[in-house]
Parts: sequence; C-alpha cells; structure tokens
Amino acid sequence: MIEFSAAEIAAVTGGTLSKTALEAASLVVSSATTDSRESLPGGLFIAKPGESTDGHRFVGSAFSRGAALALVERVVTDDDGAEFPAVVVPDVVAAMGRLAGEVVRRLRAHSPLTVIGITGSAGKTTTKDVLAQLLRAEGPTVAPVGSYNGEIGVPLTVFSAEYGTRYLVIEMGATGVGHIDYLASMVKPDIGIVLCVGSAHAGEFGGIERIAQAKGELPRSLGSHGTAILNGDDARVSAMAAQTQARTLFFTEDSTFDAAGTAVRAEEVTLSVEGNPCFTLVLPGGERHEVRPLLIGRHHITNLLAAASAAHVLGIPGERIAAGLSGARAISRWRMERTDRPDGVTVINDAYNANPESMRAALATLAELGRGRRTWAVLGEMLELGDDSVSAHDGLGRVAVRLNISKLLVVGDGAKAIHTGAVLEGSWGDEALFVRDVSEAEDILSHELQPGDLVLVKSSNGAGLRHLGDRLALASDKSTAAPEADPGPQAEPDGPGPGNQGGPSL
Repeated sequence: MIEFSAAEIAAVTGGTLSKTALEAASLVVSSATTDSRESLPGGLFIAKPGESTDGHRFVGSAFSRGAALALVERVVTDDDGAEFPAVVVPDVVAAMGRLAGEVVRRLRAHSPLTVIGITGSAGKTTTKDVLAQLLRAEGPTVAPVGSYNGEIGVPLTVFSAEYGTRYLVIEMGATGVGHIDYLASMVKPDIGIVLCVGSAHAGEFGGIERIAQAKGELPRSLGSHGTAILNGDDARVSAMAAQTQARTLFFTEDSTFDAAGTAVRAEEVTLSVEGNPCFTLVLPGGERHEVRPLLIGRHHITNLLAAASAAHVLGIPGERIAAGLSGARAISRWRMERTDRPDGVTVINDAYNANPESMRAALATLAELGRGRRTWAVLGEMLELGDDSVSAHDGLGRVAVRLNISKLLVVGDGAKAIHTGAVLEGSWGDEALFVRDVSEAEDILSHELQPGDLVLVKSSNGAGLRHLGDRLALASDKSTAAPEADPGPQAEPDGPGPGNQGGPSL
C-alpha cells in the first residue's frame, strides 16, 4: 500500500485518533490487512466486525506481529490496560471504502492508471485471472486474490497497489441493487466489463431483472471517456449499451452480430481432446489470430473474449493478445481444475461456485470430454436460488440424463431435486444416486471409480464439495494446478472475509 500517516487516515475516513495514536500522529503505515496473521511491521490492521467473530479481538495479535496502527470502531487495550494506537471510526467497512477511494485518487495523480471493473453472474474470477495475466506482460498490474469482490475485498485489492501501478483490475460482486454502484464510486473504473446476467442468487435479489439492474450499475457508472465492454450474446447485457454514456464494445460468438465492425468475435470454435476451447479471435477491423488456451471448457470463450476486448481497448497488439490468451491458465482454485490420476481416473474440480448456467456449461463440458469414457457428475446444492431452487435443481437432473452422463451422484438434501429430475427424465436404474452427505459420496466413489473414468465435482462453495474434489485428486502425480491450502469461502479469523461481509456475492 502507498504510505499514509495516522493523521491522514483519520482525515480521509472521518475518524478520530486514539490518545496513543494522537501522541504519534506522524507515524506512517505502508500495508493494510484484515487478517491479523498477515500483519506486517509498520502496517495497518483493520478490525472489521464479523458474523461469527470480531476483528477487535485480534488487535493485540496484529500488534504482536508488528502492526503500528489499527482501524477500529472502539478503542482496544492490551492486558495492562494501555490503548493500542488506532483510528476510531463509526463504521470500519465504510472507512475502508473511503481510504481505498483516496488510494485510487493518489495513484492517478502520481502516474497513468487504468482501472478495469469486471462483473457478471458467472466468470468474473476467471476473466480477472486471464486479463491480469495479459496485462502483467504490458506493465505493473494489480488484481484481486481469489474472489475478493465486495465491499471488503475491493478495498483490500486497492490497498495492494503501489505508486507506478499501471493497471488495476477490480472484480465486482453484489448481494443486492446498489452494491456495484458503491464499488464503482470507490474506484471509478475507466473500463467496465459485464459478462452475463444469470439466475444465481435470484432469490436474494428478487428476480433476474433485479440482477440485470444491479449488473447495469457498472456501465452506468462510466463517464463519456470510458468504455463499456458488453456480452453481445446476452440480451440483458447488450441492452445496457443504451444505459451508459461510455463508448461500447461488444464481444460475441455470433458472426452476424458485427455488421458495423464494433465487436470482438470468436469464430471456428473447437474443443481440444484436453477440453481446451480453441478458436479464431477476430478483432474489430477484421484482424484474425488463432487462440489455443489452457483453460478447460467451452464456456470459457466468454471470459477469454471479454479479456481480449479489454486488452484491445487498451491498445495491446492483436498478436500479443492472442499469445496471452493462449498462455493464460486458471490461477484461482476450484475452477475447472483438472487432475489426471496415475490410475487413469480424471477429476475436474469445479466446486467453488455454482448456478444453473454454470452447472449446465460444466455438464456439457463433461459430456464433450467424456466421449468414449465413463462419466460421473458429482453434484451438490446451488445456493441462494430462492423460490426457483427446486425447479432449477430438477432441471439439472434432466440435463444430465439428456447429455447421457453415465453416473449422476447427487450430494445433500438441498440438491435432492437433481436426483428427482433425473429419475423423472428416465434414469431408472443405478445411473442416478442420491446421498445425504460428502462422506457417503466419498465412500461410493472410492469403491466404484475405475481406470478411465472422468469425474466432475461441482456445487456452490458453501456445499463443501471442493474438499471432496481435492481428496479424489490426492493420488495424482501430474495435477494441472498446484495444490494450495484452502482459505475457506473468502474467510479470515477476524471476520467474514473480504467478500460482502459473508453474504453471497453475484
């Protein structure tokens, strides 16, 4: 983080200095974290409140690791009754937003900075990862860790920027109307990417049109000098062109869409034997380049085109865009993460997030890759679907049957309608199974998986199937993604994590 004095932080956030901080108001901090375990010498510890715990409990731990200042809602003392130096504010999360806004303002004043915001019901994290890899070849780039995309995660991303940062990539999630507008007012994006409007969390929003309204806040936030990058294959997204002052660039797989030469297109799409979506990238003006990415699944075409569109707007030559897309890989875990086990079983762990659209895309990829193999779809619950939950899960079971998936293993009571849908669609034998928990599913798979089987594991993050996927892959010696410690669903010990205070983020 760029340096701030305690006095400056108090002025920016509207806070007051504790007595001990007032005595050392000139002290300067150059890092910030909400996780006491990550506190650095001379850093700022942000004691955000949480649903299950409270960051104020960890102030002492942060200072023991070298923190010099805390951002708090109440003064905290050590075991001897001495106050920790702090800036005291009414609302820590709101103060984080104000401080992040000031960081962006100072970065822009120092040197050229382009802020790119990304939103959508699916694909935000993968698009962010691909775009960040493209941009890092062009200049200093900062992008979120994992899915830091809410009112806590976005400031944390901004705090990791330094003077000289050329590109700042911001993933923007929402749990309701107005959230993306708040994030946009914080970072003031120059480019806004909208990937899709899906039915994930429709119950939380009050319907898909409300989701479209929320996603539309990003292009509406852009000024006349900005660029809105919109999915021309999603009618709700393409309609946002009429809602923004910014220049509009579409991306699409529709060859008839680009009559005026204003779209980035994918043509001649094929899927390699490894499941990589290969295509011809067509840029405005007709420039063509072959792209052979490392990502798995045809649905990633949307994410790749969105990243290519942003790179094109930024003036990156087409050949470098194509090379960057071809070399881009999945960085964040549990997104179509493929492991080829020594015994011939292939595991695809895509259990970080799930909604009806991404579930159908993953099942289609499983069917495509599984030609000539026995396929397993191990599916858990999709959360936050509201009144549409039963019908959405039922529909997935029917899709699995229509795609001729060999084995369907449904895990958890919340997902039971998937099994019901499969049975009603005609899966009457032992092709479709239902179990109540992960341990039952693991027991079945440990006994029934055979060499050559292809297994997809997918559910919402909260359903916990990603851990099952990890265990299924343990026997591998040639994983395509290095295993990492699981940080939990954006979780930290000092609060609900860097998303939207623990709520679902779309």
